[in-house]
Amino acid sequence: MKKKLSLIFAFVAAMALSVAALAGCSSNSSEGSGAASGDAAASNELIVGFDQSYPPYGFVGDDGNFTGFDLDLAAEVAERNGWTVKYEPIDWDAKDTLLNSGAITCIWNGFTMEGREDDYTFSDPYMLNGQVIVVKADKGIASLADLAGKNVITQTDSAALDVLEGDRADLAATFANLETIAEYNTAFMQLESGAVDAVACDLSIAQYQMSAKPGAYVMLDETLSSEHYAVGFKKGDTETAEKVSQTLKEMYEDGTVEELCNKYSEYGLSFENWLIK
Repeated sequence: MKKKLSLIFAFVAAMALSVAALAGCSSNSSEGSGAASGDAAASNELIVGFDQSYPPYGFVGDDGNFTGFDLDLAAEVAERNGWTVKYEPIDWDAKDTLLNSGAITCIWNGFTMEGREDDYTFSDPYMLNGQVIVVKADKGIASLADLAGKNVITQTDSAALDVLEGDRADLAATFANLETIAEYNTAFMQLESGAVDAVACDLSIAQYQMSAKPGAYVMLDETLSSEHYAVGFKKGDTETAEKVSQTLKEMYEDGTVEELCNKYSEYGLSFENWLIK
C-alpha cells in the first residue's frame, strides 16, 4: 500500500512540474510575441522604416547622418511619448516583410495612403501630396499628351507606379517605355543625362529636385493624382497610430510643425500642405 501511495505522489508531483513548465513556456512565448510586434506603446521604441534616398522626408545629410522632415517629426513624437526612436533605412521592396515581422514599427517616409488602406493601419493623413510628371525644361514637353512615344521612369513599388498601372494605365500605354528604378535620385540623374524623357514622382520629390537645380526641370500642370501622406503601421496597431496622430496635432498647435516645415522649405516643402490641425 505504501508503495502504491508513493507512486501516486510521484505521479502527481511530475504532473505539477509539467504544468508549471508549460505555463513558463507560454509566458515566455507571449513576451517574445509582444517584443516582436513593433508596437511602440508596448516596447517604448519607435523603429522608423524609411527610404534614405527620399529628400526632404528622409535622406543622408552632408554630415553623413540621417535627416529629413519625417525623421524630425518622428523624433519629436517619440520624445513626447517617452519612446526611444531608431531610424532604420530599408529596401523599399521589403517594407511589408519588415513591418509585419516587427523589425520596424512603422513606415514613415512620405508614404501615400491611398490604395493601401486595407494593408496597413494608418495615422491621420498629415501632408497633402500628388503624383506629377517632371521633364527637362528644354525638351518641349508641356502636357501629358506630349509623353506619347517617350521614355518615362518612376520608383519601384511607388504611388506613381500604382497610378500608372491603375487609374492612368491608358496614359502609360502611350509611352514608349515605363521603367522602374530603386530610388528617385538615380531617376533624376537619368533624366538629366537624357536616358529618359520624364520622371513620374510625388509632388514633394518634384519640388525638391526643382529647387536643387533651378531652371533645369519643369513640372507639368496636369497631375496624375491627388493624395495624402500618412504613417503606416502594422494592421491592427491602432494604439500607436492614434498616439502619433494626437501628438502631431499637438505639435501643430504649439508651432513645432511650422518650424520644421520652415527648416525644410529650401527643399520645396510647404507648410500650406500640412493637414492635421
